[in-house]
Amino acid sequence: MELPQTINTGEGFQELKIKENKGNGKVVERVSLQKGNVYSISAWIKLRNEKERAVRITLRGKNVRYFDGGQVMAKKGCWSLLKGGFIVNVSAPVDISSSDGLAAAEINVQNVRLQRFNKTQWRLQQDQVIEKLAEKNKVLVKGHTVLWDDKKWQPIWVKSITDPEGLRNVTLNRINSIMRRYKGRLIGWDVMNENLHYSYYEDMLGKNASAMIYSLASKIDPNVPLFINEYNTIEYAKGVGSPINVKNKMEEIVSYPGNMNIKGGIGAQAHFVPAQPNLPYMRSALDTLGSLGFPVWLTEVDMPKCPDQASHGSVSVMVKYMEEVLREAYSHPGVEGIILYAGPEMSGFNKLTLADKDFNNTEAGDLTDKLLQEWQQEPAEIPVKYHEHNDEEQSRIIGFSPEVSLLHGHYTVIVTNPWMKNLSTSFRLEVTKESGHLQVVQFELDV
Repeated sequence: MELPQTINTGEGFQELKIKENKGNGKVVERVSLQKGNVYSISAWIKLRNEKERAVRITLRGKNVRYFDGGQVMAKKGCWSLLKGGFIVNVSAPVDISSSDGLAAAEINVQNVRLQRFNKTQWRLQQDQVIEKLAEKNKVLVKGHTVLWDDKKWQPIWVKSITDPEGLRNVTLNRINSIMRRYKGRLIGWDVMNENLHYSYYEDMLGKNASAMIYSLASKIDPNVPLFINEYNTIEYAKGVGSPINVKNKMEEIVSYPGNMNIKGGIGAQAHFVPAQPNLPYMRSALDTLGSLGFPVWLTEVDMPKCPDQASHGSVSVMVKYMEEVLREAYSHPGVEGIILYAGPEMSGFNKLTLADKDFNNTEAGDLTDKLLQEWQQEPAEIPVKYHEHNDEEQSRIIGFSPEVSLLHGHYTVIVTNPWMKNLSTSFRLEVTKESGHLQVVQFELDV
């Protein structure tokens, strides 16, 4: 029987095939593994005699400790797929074998695949899986970040470049490769991160480096907002990242020759200190950021625990302050997105933690759930009041419904008639800040 291949290789990946031992001993193959690499292994297993048995793939070597690489409950007469792998801490020849004393006469092993990945390739594969999960569940994804203007966060090999032309070439390659790969799949890009506080690319490529980079980014993916992303913008009333400086930077970028049609975006990181937030200042800062007409996002909202953790009613002071910040942001007409710099404790979040080490909601997690529920538009059934209206041409029945308050977003409207069960119509409705405060929807139903 022809078995399907279990691993698809990608460009740059090396695949090693292991042959099944036809002798009477264990199914064993010796291969050379390299330190620091990740090895994925798979094989199709079928028992010849026993009805059912656990089969393991194990690894042994002179300088490599014994460990299991994977296990499957194999059966007689049908193929089962075993998947697993290894990470080794030395470069050495090792034996990969079936365990539990099974001899080759008792087991069929076919299509064994051992594939090697370096850490970068393994991370790339993880990212590809995340992309598929996000697309499958219709999760909106914002690209962060194409470039970072802080020299500290450049890869070591980039820091070693001293020739501006060399940096220009690798920068163009980075922008082209990452943005073309995700073009049309993201809702926005943080093109240049923190280019007010830092100036690595300006120092190396000239004062218009940011403007030129945004120009190129706009040509690659022109249909989504291209954000600048800064900190200390809505949190404090002074500093390099002040709202007026952010606004001026965005104006500088779009006023560069050829950039007038760029879809800009303003990202305010919103790392608040554990104290009473200055909400009037925050509102005025958002007013300034939104004055350009570009979407404003709070991109990394967090707050550490307050030194004084006294409770305010049933919640901590920090949760109370966070609720104030989130409500102020959500109520502002210029704000189109809020991203929390938060997650479960197990993922390393030590400020705004939404779940503890056992994945139970924290107070901040409860707050987030509460606000999401409150801000979610629930399905509603709206009765229509009818009255007859006669004119010279024809007699018509006209229906009037009450006004309905809707949050910004996309809606599906279904119109039905209680006396005509099999007759209905539907249409899509989008509510945005450009729609105005009142939209009148009119439809005619000929019967």
